[in-house]
Amino acid sequence: MLAIVIPFYKLLFFEETLKSLAKQTDKRFKVYIGDDASPQKCSDLLDSYKDKFDFLYKRFENNLGKNSLTQHWSRCISLSKDEEWLIILGDDDVLGENIVEEFYKQYHDFNIETNVIRYSSFFIDEKGSQISKRFTFDKEESAIDSFLNHFLELTRSSMSEYIFSRKSYNESNFTNYPLAWYSDDKAWLDFSKCKTIYSINDASVSIRISSENISGKTDNIQLKKLARWQFCKDIVSQKFSFFNKDQKKKFLFRYGILQVEFDNIVLKQVFFIWIAFLKIGSIYDSFRYLRRIIKALKK
Repeated sequence: MLAIVIPFYKLLFFEETLKSLAKQTDKRFKVYIGDDASPQKCSDLLDSYKDKFDFLYKRFENNLGKNSLTQHWSRCISLSKDEEWLIILGDDDVLGENIVEEFYKQYHDFNIETNVIRYSSFFIDEKGSQISKRFTFDKEESAIDSFLNHFLELTRSSMSEYIFSRKSYNESNFTNYPLAWYSDDKAWLDFSKCKTIYSINDASVSIRISSENISGKTDNIQLKKLARWQFCKDIVSQKFSFFNKDQKKKFLFRYGILQVEFDNIVLKQVFFIWIAFLKIGSIYDSFRYLRRIIKALKK
């Protein structure tokens, strides 16, 4: 069976999320809602959905998400039972009505082959209107290619459109970065063991963009920069053995460009990337990277 886990905090768009669960054409799922000591009461709203799908609601009295969002995700997952597969669904995102149906329809195609499944997706605004094209993916894609395409901004990715196996979660758990920024990207590499991600393009998840969520806010830039630095260090130290040389160079150059774009050139980080280039034998590229940084500093 499938567990849909919702770390709840914001009420504003929550009913749209619940409606999408009630509209599922296949009801073989259970929802687990973990309330992160929200000041916004959702119990009355949940009462109106008691007969529409199976769910368990738990209010936690301490707000864990303000310090560690990934730990709140984990305690929400701990509410679930023995379901083999898990989704962490944002409290403002919306599932297409055939998400669960397509999961079971294609189950035998991916069950043995992978630990991570991804749906097509598109952005919606605060009114629920679609504001982007629908993003689709190759049916089977290496986790490294999937990650790099997102990191290089060739495609997109966020938590709600992924399903992952409980077994892979128990083996790896989430890496705790500030704001959980990049924690999901790291999870798909960890959970998949850098192997294959299976994509379902016959159903879509709507990802909401608003000033109310972490992605849309602009008052958390420094924490996002810190998370990016920690994440990139972990990629180099933990995952580079899965990258080929060309992939390593693409990753390092993009990280260097991000430093310039975000006006975040720090000597320690420059030295880290330069040494990483040298370790993969890219001496020319290491000095090309330094020239780019020097040019940016002069500006």
